[in-house]
Amino acid sequence: MITSTNPYTGEEFASVKEYSPAQIDKALETAHLGFESWKQIGIKERGQLLKNAARELKNNKKQYAETITREMGKPLSQSIAEIEKCAWVCEYYAENGEQHLENEVIETDAYKSYVSFEPLGIILAVMPWNYPFWQVFRFAAPALMAGNMAVLKHASNVMQSANNIQKVFENAGFPKGCFQNIPVSSDKVEDIIKDKRIKAVTLTGSTPAGRAIASVAGEHIKKSVLELGGSNALVIFEDANLEEAAKTCVQARYQNTGQSCIAGKRLLLQENIADKFLKIFTEKVKELKSGDPMDEETFVGVMAREDLAKDLEDQVNTSVAEGATIHLGGKRKGTWFEPTILTKVTPKMPVFAEETFGPVIGVTTFNSKRDAIDLVNSSQFGLGVSLFTEDLKSVEELIPKFEDGAVFINELVKSDPRLPFGGTKISGYGRELSVHGIREFVNKKTVFIKKF
Repeated sequence: MITSTNPYTGEEFASVKEYSPAQIDKALETAHLGFESWKQIGIKERGQLLKNAARELKNNKKQYAETITREMGKPLSQSIAEIEKCAWVCEYYAENGEQHLENEVIETDAYKSYVSFEPLGIILAVMPWNYPFWQVFRFAAPALMAGNMAVLKHASNVMQSANNIQKVFENAGFPKGCFQNIPVSSDKVEDIIKDKRIKAVTLTGSTPAGRAIASVAGEHIKKSVLELGGSNALVIFEDANLEEAAKTCVQARYQNTGQSCIAGKRLLLQENIADKFLKIFTEKVKELKSGDPMDEETFVGVMAREDLAKDLEDQVNTSVAEGATIHLGGKRKGTWFEPTILTKVTPKMPVFAEETFGPVIGVTTFNSKRDAIDLVNSSQFGLGVSLFTEDLKSVEELIPKFEDGAVFINELVKSDPRLPFGGTKISGYGRELSVHGIREFVNKKTVFIKKF
């Protein structure tokens, strides 16, 4: 049995039975047999089904959100926002998928030559618990719109949310087998990837998990997309609007109780405004309401599991032992971790060098723009960076110097259905969302027609 436990109350409130090998085989065969008819369904009909899914999400957003909150502790208002964002990505691909998948005509010496974008078949998605709906929908909406079938191996602590996602697609009218949740533990994933009916795999998760998935997929010559960990920097230059920057940085670090790969985890402050900015930032962090995640006014809830909170505590304690100072917070009780700010952080400390998956931020100062660039790029991660400045002309000249997959100016790094999302270095490869995302799991077929 795979059990769902409320991290705020400790209550075990639901469980599902793990699939047997025979049940896994049946699910894959259902998808395999359904693929031939599904890929023949017109693109407009697929779009209408995605619109139906968006409507289902909106109509039942509180119900679905409450399950998210009970399973992994996300504050309810943020869970509702997550459901709403899933509806948005469904609507985006319903409205734009046909254009994204149109043949790309290329002028050559042929009578006609073009690239067509055709579905691959069954795509396996291995997904995490921190955004249990959004991470799945940002894969599923484009994959289904492109004519693929989807099977989901979700994180073990959010199996009720996984069931709800399958319910969304069923209630929207998708044909049988288009989207299936397969409740299994992580040790079953390798065999599923190896199955000849699986054509590709996508994973959002930790870097070690990404290495394992990529290794198996590579061994069997199957396409993979990896969206892995991150340690995004928030860079505050001396000419930034400090009040607005502080407001944005609080949101970037502490939403979802800091449990996000794209959260701003390293706060880099230019020396001559460091004290002033830190004072503004600290006051705003103190204003955040912690407490019961089911309270819609709560902004910082609990972490999803106590072992994750202990890991974060170890990173903080080690960094302090190496010379960092606890400027604010630092306390843990069970799954609750106080919003925390560490100062005097250096690049070798865990809170700088590693991914901190919780409500902790490390502050490092710099002198010049060159120093800031070097500090950002020194990370082994490469998801994104946020730069805060009023000098938009000069900052655009800096953008090519950063090695991350995304650069946001005066804004937190975030995923948007209209823009490609993904990282560099050990943050993964491939892109989700936008036209780039829908074209990840297709056969980009070259067509050349000669006329005699």
